[in-house]
Amino acid sequence: MFNQNCCNQVMPSCPREIVEPVVNKCIEKCCYHEVSHICPIHTHVINKHIYNHTYRPCYTCSEECQMINNECGSCCQF
Repeated sequence: MFNQNCCNQVMPSCPREIVEPVVNKCIEKCCYHEVSHICPIHTHVINKHIYNHTYRPCYTCSEECQMINNECGSCCQF
């Protein structure tokens, strides 16, 4: 019949461990890198000086004083 002590016995023909086939796991990682790009920008400034010419008259005046001596040679006996 059934022996109760049999369950605790290790039989030499039974393997104690069973090695299963290897399970491969694949882990995909994303590695982000920041790459600086130098974009040179040159600004050239052109200053335009625009002159609008206006003309306005500038009046001048001059004065001259003349002296006239009327000598009456025949009418005055001085």
